[in-house]
Amino acid sequence: MTLPDYYTELAPFRGLFQEGHPILCYHKIAPPPKRARIKGLYLEPELFLRQMSEITQAGLTASFLGCSDVSKKETITITFDDGFVSNLIEAVPLMKKVGVQAINYLVADRLGQTSDWEAREGGEADPLMDEPQVREWLAAGHQIGAHTCTHPRLSFLSRDQAKEEIFASKKKLEDRFGLPMDHFAYPFGDYNETTVELVREAGFKTAVTMHRGVNLPNTPLFELKRWTARYESRNLKNLFRRLI
Repeated sequence: MTLPDYYTELAPFRGLFQEGHPILCYHKIAPPPKRARIKGLYLEPELFLRQMSEITQAGLTASFLGCSDVSKKETITITFDDGFVSNLIEAVPLMKKVGVQAINYLVADRLGQTSDWEAREGGEADPLMDEPQVREWLAAGHQIGAHTCTHPRLSFLSRDQAKEEIFASKKKLEDRFGLPMDHFAYPFGDYNETTVELVREAGFKTAVTMHRGVNLPNTPLFELKRWTARYESRNLKNLFRRLI
C-alpha cells in the first residue's frame, strides 16, 4: 500500500507506526488565510485536535520523551518548528484536552518577531512566540529545542557560519530559559555531513530532518525522520518542500 506523502489521519499509517517510532511535524495551527501563498504550512485547529485524539485513542503515548529513544514502542513524538504564536494559542489548549506533550524548535534570534525567512522564500511572515510566551509553553508541560539563530539553509553556509548558527542557538536558548537544549531541527530540512558533525559537537542529543518514515533502533539520532502533518495538495507540494 502506498502511503500519502503527508500525515492527515492515523488509519493509513497505523501499520507503519507499529514498526518503529513515528515523529510528526507541525508549523502553524491556524486556518490558512485566503490569500496565503503556502497553505501547506497551516493546519486547521479542528484537524489538529482530531489527529491528537486519534493518536491517544489508539493507545499511543504522545510525548517529546520518545525523541531520544527511538526504540520505545507505542510512543509518538509531536514536534513544532519555528515557535509560531498559534502553537501556544491554538495547539496548547487542544493538546491539554487529550493529554499530549510536544517539543517546539525555536529560532533563537527571532523570538517575538516574525518568520522573515519565510517571506524571503515566497510565503507569509507570521508572528513567533516571545520569551514570556515561550515560558507559557514550558509551563504547560512542553519542551523546546533549537532551530538555529536565523533559520538559514545550513548546507549553503561556510563551516564557520554554520557552526555559529548551531552553537550560538544552543547557548542563547539555554542562557535565556535555564534549560538544556538537547534537541535540534535542521531549518528547511537542509543539512549535510558537516552539519551533522557540528550538531553533534555542539552537544545536542538528537536532530530531526524532513525525511519521511519511522525511526528504528538503528536510525541515526542526528537524522531522525518525520512525517509532516497537513492536507494533501498536489499543487502546493513542491512549494511547500522549499519552505520546510
